[in-house]
Amino acid sequence: MSNTLSDLDIARANKTLPIAEVAAGLGIPLKDLIPYGHDKAKISYDFLENLGDKPDGKLILVTAISPTPAGEGKTTTTVGLGDGLCKIGKKAIICLREPSLGPCFGMKGGAAGGGYAQVVPMTDINLHFTGDFHAIGAAHNLLSAVIDNHIHWDNTLNIDPRRITWKRVMDMNDRALREITSGLGGPGNGIPREAGFDITVASEIMAIFCLATNLDDLRERIGKIVIGQTRTLEPVTVEQLKVAGAMTALLRDAFQPNLVQTLEHNPAFMHGGPFANIAHGCNSVMATRTALKLADYVITEAGFGADLGAEKFFDIKCRKAGLQPNAAVLVATVKALKMHGGVSKDNLKTENVAAVIKGCKNLGRHIRNIGQFGVPVTVAINHFTADTAAEHAAIKTFCAELGVECTVCSHWEKGGEGAVELAERVVELINHKKSQFRTLYDDDMSLWDKTRHIARTIYGAEDILADKKVRDQFAQLEAAGYGRFPVCMAKTQYSFSTDPALLGAPSGHGVPIREVRLSAGAEFVVVICGEIMTMPGLPRRPSSENISVNQNKEIEGLF
Repeated sequence: MSNTLSDLDIARANKTLPIAEVAAGLGIPLKDLIPYGHDKAKISYDFLENLGDKPDGKLILVTAISPTPAGEGKTTTTVGLGDGLCKIGKKAIICLREPSLGPCFGMKGGAAGGGYAQVVPMTDINLHFTGDFHAIGAAHNLLSAVIDNHIHWDNTLNIDPRRITWKRVMDMNDRALREITSGLGGPGNGIPREAGFDITVASEIMAIFCLATNLDDLRERIGKIVIGQTRTLEPVTVEQLKVAGAMTALLRDAFQPNLVQTLEHNPAFMHGGPFANIAHGCNSVMATRTALKLADYVITEAGFGADLGAEKFFDIKCRKAGLQPNAAVLVATVKALKMHGGVSKDNLKTENVAAVIKGCKNLGRHIRNIGQFGVPVTVAINHFTADTAAEHAAIKTFCAELGVECTVCSHWEKGGEGAVELAERVVELINHKKSQFRTLYDDDMSLWDKTRHIARTIYGAEDILADKKVRDQFAQLEAAGYGRFPVCMAKTQYSFSTDPALLGAPSGHGVPIREVRLSAGAEFVVVICGEIMTMPGLPRRPSSENISVNQNKEIEGLF
């Protein structure tokens, strides 16, 4: 197969099956599909609510080493593994997050896989898809409008405008909106106050959307959201503002999982999309639970490196949803390991076994970190043409010394056929090495101790650092009864430290904590570390410069 075609060219040349045929293979009748065109659909509540007695399949997490500009291919490997399992006769479904428009037009590009391991329709998925993110943004901003409206009129809840913590959102990178002043222009425009925007994928509504187990749970969690405090420092909830029902109504249709397909016509659920560096980074519980009832093997991913995505998948999603993962696949590339070994991006095409071995320190820490959760792990090397046999051998030797199998995969070039060996290895791992899954910490550990435990055991840090204001925030949340919540770390994805330039496997560093935010509806506490932003900015040359519509009315430039 040619490797000169772009991901978009490959996707466009593929002939998709009608989505009803894909659904029929899962036993989903036409009456329970809500079509969005010919090649994507939602699954009805009637069907979802009648799956309870079926046994669960095996749950496989795909995660990765710390990401680099060289690329790792976590989503591509997730798709390839799903296709590979189907190639060897297994009934498999992949579960992915929906892409955000922010990174799509920013610097990361699309998030539907790559090469011959993609989910389609690629352009729809990377742009508006089925409108889920728009619904989440609308529900979030409805609450923002109701808060300001309540203060504008009688403010019977005595909300203190200085202590409102609920921002607005939009699904775009826009640094100019991080901090704003709203309500200017006179009495008719409300009360002037400091406000701001987060990106939609950092919204607590997004987190709730992906952790709720049914519509009633969604409605209850939304009602628990704390938007700020009164002048007497009492918390104010969405339930008190009487808008939880309307917000749920906006989310009703979006909350049904989306069904699409891979290039090889195998089923894929794509639903929800919280970031892993500023949220919990996993697709929806609704989609994962549904897939577990419909397939023998379910492959899902967690965002960015295992220190962020996998830790939150285990400690937040699995804890809250009662999921029991059976195996983990850790994705790496030779190029990325070279960067962790000190090689610049411009010099990655030259063989450098020494740099690969040095970079394996990052791989090794991720392997050990996953081991702390009691989940069997195998390593997948996503093959690139510049890789050499000596570099692959060095990685395999390193993994063997840790007692871990390593497979070189060519799914980008060959689709499922290129991941058959990995698929067989994963099945063997599940059959012969029983998962003893456990979370990293217990619920009754204090919020401060949970944060420090993650920093020390996962990041290799000496300690966490916080001033008195932040320490007081921890104490106040404990006193308010939120101490049993898990912790969601918001940190750069590029390093085990909070310095994105510190690659490899740094140890003994401090993890500075800038802020602590309560997500009462999602039932976790967000700990914001270092300089991480909940509203990203665009790079000097954003990907949007390459995206357009050609003379055939086809979208170009997505990758």
